[in-house]
Amino acid sequence: MSAQDTRPVPRVVVIGAGIVGCSLADELTARGWTDVTVLEQGPLPTPGGSTSHAPGLVFRTSPSRTLTAFARYTVEKFTSLEADGVPCFQQVGGLELATTPERLADLHRRAGHATAWGVTGEVVGPARCKELWPLLDESVVLGGFHTPHDGLARAGLACRAQAERATARGARFLDRHTVTGIERRDGGVTGVVTDRGTFPADHVVSAAGFWGPVIGRMAGVDVPLQPLAHQYARTGPLPGLSGATAEATKPILRFQDRDLYFREHHDRLGIGSYAHRPLPVDPFAVPGWDEARARNMDMPSSYPFTPEDWAPSWEDCRRLMPALRGAEIESGFNGVFSFTPDGMPVLGESRLRGFWLAEAVWVTHSAGVAKAVAEWMVNGRPAVDVHECDLTRFEEAQRSPAYIRERGAQQFAEVYDVVHPLQPIDRPRPLRVSPFHARQRELGAYFLEGGGWERPHWYEANAGLAEDLRLPARDAWSARHWSPVAAAEALATRERVALYDMTPLRRLEVTGPGALDFLDRMTTNNLRRKPGAVTYTLLLDETGGIRSDLTVARLAPDRFQIGANSPADLDHLLRHAPAGVHIRDITAGTCCVGVWGPLARDLVQPLTADDFSHEAFGYFRARETYVGHVPVTALRLSYVGELGWELYTTADLGLRLWDTLWEAGRDLGAVAAGRSAFNSLRLEKGYRAWGVDMTDEHDPYEAGVGFAVRRDKAGFVGKAALERRGDPVRRLTPLLLDDPAAVVLGKEPVHVDGTPVGYVTSAAYGYTLGRCVAYAWLPAGLAAGTGVHVEYFGEKVPATVADEPLFDPRMTRIRR
Repeated sequence: MSAQDTRPVPRVVVIGAGIVGCSLADELTARGWTDVTVLEQGPLPTPGGSTSHAPGLVFRTSPSRTLTAFARYTVEKFTSLEADGVPCFQQVGGLELATTPERLADLHRRAGHATAWGVTGEVVGPARCKELWPLLDESVVLGGFHTPHDGLARAGLACRAQAERATARGARFLDRHTVTGIERRDGGVTGVVTDRGTFPADHVVSAAGFWGPVIGRMAGVDVPLQPLAHQYARTGPLPGLSGATAEATKPILRFQDRDLYFREHHDRLGIGSYAHRPLPVDPFAVPGWDEARARNMDMPSSYPFTPEDWAPSWEDCRRLMPALRGAEIESGFNGVFSFTPDGMPVLGESRLRGFWLAEAVWVTHSAGVAKAVAEWMVNGRPAVDVHECDLTRFEEAQRSPAYIRERGAQQFAEVYDVVHPLQPIDRPRPLRVSPFHARQRELGAYFLEGGGWERPHWYEANAGLAEDLRLPARDAWSARHWSPVAAAEALATRERVALYDMTPLRRLEVTGPGALDFLDRMTTNNLRRKPGAVTYTLLLDETGGIRSDLTVARLAPDRFQIGANSPADLDHLLRHAPAGVHIRDITAGTCCVGVWGPLARDLVQPLTADDFSHEAFGYFRARETYVGHVPVTALRLSYVGELGWELYTTADLGLRLWDTLWEAGRDLGAVAAGRSAFNSLRLEKGYRAWGVDMTDEHDPYEAGVGFAVRRDKAGFVGKAALERRGDPVRRLTPLLLDDPAAVVLGKEPVHVDGTPVGYVTSAAYGYTLGRCVAYAWLPAGLAAGTGVHVEYFGEKVPATVADEPLFDPRMTRIRR
């Protein structure tokens, strides 16, 4: 807040004085929000949550750009802090080992992530691994990924250092205060009740770690978090470490092939294991500090060690490090920490106004998360994209206690697994299915999963169409969850017509006399068109960043159907909707078939009495009609670059709609097609996917969707910020890989003249073009024809900057 700002400083109560709570108090007070009270049930400075036993390993590299950004900031900040003259971070580096060819390949992939996200690292050979860690048996190691600037966070010291800074600015930290309730009035928080009094608040942040669900229940807010216990042991003194004066000098070590990690404690080793069975903990049964001590527990988060779970891991440790074969475990415990259904943090403001979550955060990401949440609270949005962590991201079907418990346990088991970007969850499945599911199974659908939905990626019934195709051979990684059948389905869409199940796409209904004014104010394009119009438009934030992209169909003067992206879109619109405007999610009660291809009109027209000619039913138009016996809302849209319609009906009539279209399409050679073909076709047309190709870190002109902004329209959210922005310095840029056999999948770094300058967002093989298409964020000045290299598993794959759209630039195939 500026010195001239006369607004009262908001009263903030942070629940939890672990690493997240202390970091957040520091970040808030640094931004002028100095009326901060941090409440802690245990004694300070070691209150007994996950921070109190954290081993402090900080590896920054992650497939998630957001998590890497959080970890990078954590390292930068903690490196600058000290307490009692002791640094809060030891930059000893990190080393991840490979003992199998599959893991070594994955380390090359991780090195690509590091380069893409700005982390220094390299894949090294066995000799270098042995040099960095002399205790290793070099003969079992195939290589390693070395990151010299990773290291050990001294979490307790970092808490103290940040708490002292926050206190100097006006914050207060109160221990031995157990929260017993959250006071609410008129949809917002007003205070926090403890066993030692009530604290008024304008904002309350739950940073309670594995107690998060307990605090959430007091506020009437679900916190999708499952605590689990994780084994950590210390050896006795080791001859190979004797005489050590420093706490640690060697890189923190991961042996992911056996779910193990190692760090030094002077002349001893600390070893953590994820190899054991999941050990779920009921957050409502975790004892408080005094009760834990009465049970002879060191602290509430430290459960008794279970030797039977440790035994297999100890044998793996001894095989990796012969020096351990004569050693013994001196101490150990099962430490409790938090997992979510997708392994990401849970951040943001809940539907209870002023009640915030900063949960499921590990020490690795703590300062970065705190910075983002502080920016969110003070400025209205974080500087980094956090949609992967937004508390609204989970569907209702993913919020049941059973789902959270099962998926949380699976996330624990997969911490060190090599996870393919398309890899679906194993269970619970199937959870959500479209009305067409039975027919899809009959056609041999290969299902992947997203948002709980079963999504066909191709159909084995089309295998015969792929027999004569001449496709380049794929490497083992890109061949996972892929089939040449996808190519046949894509080509069938280009040549004839295909049916696509678009049911999982989110649909909102907005009604009421103020619906038009509301939507027009919230979005960038002109919605003041007659009923029957469909408009592609954007939701921006106040800084001009893209919150989402929407397709808005005006079906009646005061009734709109919106194609949206995530639960966050519904949450955002509900927060801003005025009285009299009603918004509801109609996805579960409806379904959609995309009918696309040059013969789409031949298929649909005989089934309806309405005129589906181009003159009578133009592109980006909507109509409520009948297809056979089925009432449908037909939208003349195409995300695959071909003539066609999205046909919506209610879920009870969905199977009849599918069967009607399927029977009518037989003589036309219609096929069912899946998401794999869909993604290939949409990239050939350059259609963006929000959350992958563009986020709120990007403005419309950088992202190539400036055509959806009507700058002559008054008063839409984000307009003023757009007008202040200068020319883009980066752009979402199409690339064509030079080698027809080359394939990349996304998140790879892009090099120009040997220097990394950006990263790939989406990529897929373009079967019409005969080349892999990749979209990437690159410097704005790169002209079409510029040669670049995409780094794929350590190999520099040549590619060329291309003009877009790559396919049918005159749009003749869609508008006919």
